[in-house]
Amino acid sequence: MPIDQRPLAVFLMGPTASGKTALACTLSEHFPVELISVDSALVYRGMDIGTAKPDAATLARYPHRLIDIRDPAEPYSAADFRSDAIAAMQPITARGRVPLLVGGTGLYFRALQQGLSQLPEASAAIREGLGAEAATLGWPAMHERLGRLDPAAARRIGPNDAQRIQRALEVIELTGRPLSEQQRGGSGERFPWRVLKLALLPADRVPLHARIAQRFDAMLQAGFLDEVRTLRARGDLHPDLPAMRAVGYRQAWEHLDGQTDAAEFRDRGIFATRQLAKRQITWLRSELDARVLDPDRPGLAGHASRALQLFLDGTGPSGAAL
Repeated sequence: MPIDQRPLAVFLMGPTASGKTALACTLSEHFPVELISVDSALVYRGMDIGTAKPDAATLARYPHRLIDIRDPAEPYSAADFRSDAIAAMQPITARGRVPLLVGGTGLYFRALQQGLSQLPEASAAIREGLGAEAATLGWPAMHERLGRLDPAAARRIGPNDAQRIQRALEVIELTGRPLSEQQRGGSGERFPWRVLKLALLPADRVPLHARIAQRFDAMLQAGFLDEVRTLRARGDLHPDLPAMRAVGYRQAWEHLDGQTDAAEFRDRGIFATRQLAKRQITWLRSELDARVLDPDRPGLAGHASRALQLFLDGTGPSGAAL
């Protein structure tokens, strides 16, 4: 069998609040890696507290590419991410170092490695998320959103045609392009890097749920609502923008609109974050070639370091649980 000569890259994946950033920073102290963020919310400037964005001191010590690269009023798609990530990875590889991509947006990881097709396969995670939104807002409201994002498709689809509305919105999230355009996606070429996938998958979700609640409370104490007030005051943002649909921000916007009291806002924010983690875990379990690490198992950094060292040495197997 010929030796795979492609350069190396690392995907460090996991649900929200699983400790990905801390682990990535630790690994960067011991290995020739450079960090690239894989997060659909961290791309936006001015959304710092509610996204749990690494603070300025952390970013100064451990630079992350693809953070703060868009204004919240601007769209950012999986196709945009793929282009930006490859452009960031190439000079890292050229310097003889290894790109380490860290984050929780599974769609971005998949788009990067597999490319984007014209009509992508259904995503259970995205459909679950859209269904949850529709349960709260109603399908006519989802149809109105589609009308803003893809007017041509909305004209063909009735306001109560849940299946077709869901599919059209799903395609937009998967490709960043309107369904009506039927835009050709990725070329199908082989991904230029050989990848080690490290997946932080908790064996017990109870500690993860506790961290989610603790982190949300810490965000509130740090001024999350003031951050959203500042965004609202701009006047050019609204709840249907991709940035404002980020977990926590939609719930904060509704609270500031007077739809919920403080306690209900907190409960909804924590619940939405737990649902996000559930969808992320479901996606990660489909990544059968990933090395699985339990973030609550003692010695996490050591287990990840051994897997990475074997990979860099060219002797590490893939797909095994640690």
